[in-house]
Amino acid sequence: MALVMHSRKNNKNTYKALIAAEYVGVEVKLADDFEMGVANLTPEFLKMNPIGKVPVLETPDGIVFESNAIARYIARLKTDTCLFGSSLIEYGQIEQWIDFSSLEIDSHLFTWARPRLGFGNHLALVEEAAIASLKRALDALNTYLVAHTFLVGDEVTLADIIMTCNLYIGFKYIMAKTFTSEFPHVERYFWTMINQPNFSKILGEWKQAEAVPPVVPPKTNPYSKGKNEQEKVFGRCSIQRAILFGSVTTNTISFVTINKLFRGPEIPKFVMDECYDMELYEWTKVDLSDEAQKEHVNKMIEDHEPFEGEALLDAKCFK
Repeated sequence: MALVMHSRKNNKNTYKALIAAEYVGVEVKLADDFEMGVANLTPEFLKMNPIGKVPVLETPDGIVFESNAIARYIARLKTDTCLFGSSLIEYGQIEQWIDFSSLEIDSHLFTWARPRLGFGNHLALVEEAAIASLKRALDALNTYLVAHTFLVGDEVTLADIIMTCNLYIGFKYIMAKTFTSEFPHVERYFWTMINQPNFSKILGEWKQAEAVPPVVPPKTNPYSKGKNEQEKVFGRCSIQRAILFGSVTTNTISFVTINKLFRGPEIPKFVMDECYDMELYEWTKVDLSDEAQKEHVNKMIEDHEPFEGEALLDAKCFK
């Protein structure tokens, strides 16, 4: 049985595995006619990954999901490559840069890019924080790359593959030259990697973003309208996380019930100012001596069904 990747081809997380496969010299076949939002919701796919995310790799010995885990698996299929370095310390450093790339680069790029590409609600404060954190990470990477061509050793390793694929989304969609020019050694590193034959074979020809794209309304997912309504609520409430526990339940395809517990005697002004629809709701201070209110809160936390007399289609905890 060949290695089969269940995912869209134009997915940077898929690119990690495909580029690693080029270095190792193994064939990874993309699943035929894979359509996101359809194929990943089938019972067959959910048996491979219960949360329905891509990519998923089907191997003769079993299933592997999560993109970094898939890339690691492929990189280890042959031992005579440079992808994991040539010593224990190099292996540790490769893992170090994989974590750095995921936690300090990819996560902040994703937060910045997602609303700009129509996949989430735009919140100015959240975006500003993401950009600041991304710049801090890129500055650290830029300083390191002053004296290094590759992240570890003198050859391409798995750390370079994963770092480059994560940076790729930024360079292609949101990090224009005016932004990346602040980090010249990151630019040099990135284009050096992109022009390696095994990278260019998978990524093809493309151009760097010319400007930060404008904010666009979130795209509608026809397969999960109720979940989308929940995400809209969560997006507007991101700034409240430090002082809030909440539950968002979907009773019908488009009716959402929101229950929130704020810390303290009143709702802070900055929350009311930032979340434009807060004033549309009626807020009641919890009476801890009232057994009925305590029972209501317990049901909220436990996703008790029925809730307020209605069956639940879905529920999500916000904290």
